[in-house]
Amino acid sequence: MLTIFSLFIASLAFCIDPQPLAIGAKAPDFSLPGVDGRTYTLKDFADAKILVIVFTCNHCPTAQAYEARIKQMVIDYKSKGVSVIAISPNDPMSVRLDELGYTDVSDSFDEMKIRAKDHAFNFPYLYDGENSEASIKYGPQATPHVFIFDANRTLRYTGRIDDGEKPGSAKTHDAKAAIDAMLAGKPVTVEKTKTFGCSIKWPDKRDYAAKAIDEWAAEKVALDELTVEQLSTLLKNEGQNYKLINVWATWCGPCVTEFPEFVNMNRMYRNREFELITISMDNLEKKTNALNFLTRKQASMKNFIFNGNKYAFIEALDKNWQGALPYTLFIAPGGKIIYGKPGLIDALELKKIIVEHIGRIY
Repeated sequence: MLTIFSLFIASLAFCIDPQPLAIGAKAPDFSLPGVDGRTYTLKDFADAKILVIVFTCNHCPTAQAYEARIKQMVIDYKSKGVSVIAISPNDPMSVRLDELGYTDVSDSFDEMKIRAKDHAFNFPYLYDGENSEASIKYGPQATPHVFIFDANRTLRYTGRIDDGEKPGSAKTHDAKAAIDAMLAGKPVTVEKTKTFGCSIKWPDKRDYAAKAIDEWAAEKVALDELTVEQLSTLLKNEGQNYKLINVWATWCGPCVTEFPEFVNMNRMYRNREFELITISMDNLEKKTNALNFLTRKQASMKNFIFNGNKYAFIEALDKNWQGALPYTLFIAPGGKIIYGKPGLIDALELKKIIVEHIGRIY
């Protein structure tokens, strides 16, 4: 059931711009679902001498760069009475596909469960994307943003975890210094720092995300002819981009079923070292039909229709391919085949392969 607060947030016509909780303030309570099936409140951490709350998310490359450090923080301080929890403040409906260029999953609750399992999170990971109500009270400015509270749940430190986004590059470990000082009963020397990372996707950004759909719908869709000789050049992949190639046809049911996943991947990764290419195996006289299909699917990637002997095409594309459609290849710069799959793809599996090769962090 929607709360009055969530209805208020959904109707906002102005920008949500909460300020970070002030040093000396008490921790606002919350009741949020965790990826482990439990619902958490502040009382669940009542025994902790220190409570560390990290506002983070799935998709942000900076957030992903800090995941291992958050896990290590849990290991280093668990025996010292420090509890660490993470909260995702992002509204999934406010995240554009082209903001997912460094990830395989977005910020929905179900996708948080996938992320936590895949990376063996050892801390509670809580979802506030329903209305961002709890997060607004804390006022995180970016992901990640850490808030550290003492035994009385008074805020003693807020800001960055450390000064180096790239793992292993940090010179100043601000969150660790604050925890160590608090455990020693000393004042926190630096109580507040700035943060660096992705902006919070508050619910008021839904219109911004929705506009992207109209922008993509207006992009030009084209279909060019491709010969075996041109295919051979394409497969050499002498540029810097990884290439994802989907071979399909309008008469192929599985091809049609999975095609929207490729449209999404194009929108996610095309601003990276990545290029998506589709090749229609429709007969050349059906080119108009194939182009109409691509237009309906808003397929503004590079599209070809093959012109030549199909068996020569099969042999040239991948000698391990027997010819059944659909067929998908992921090729590294230099032409090495990383992934070759006949039949329907597992979209999540393929996105994981793509992002592990093009990189999750800056």
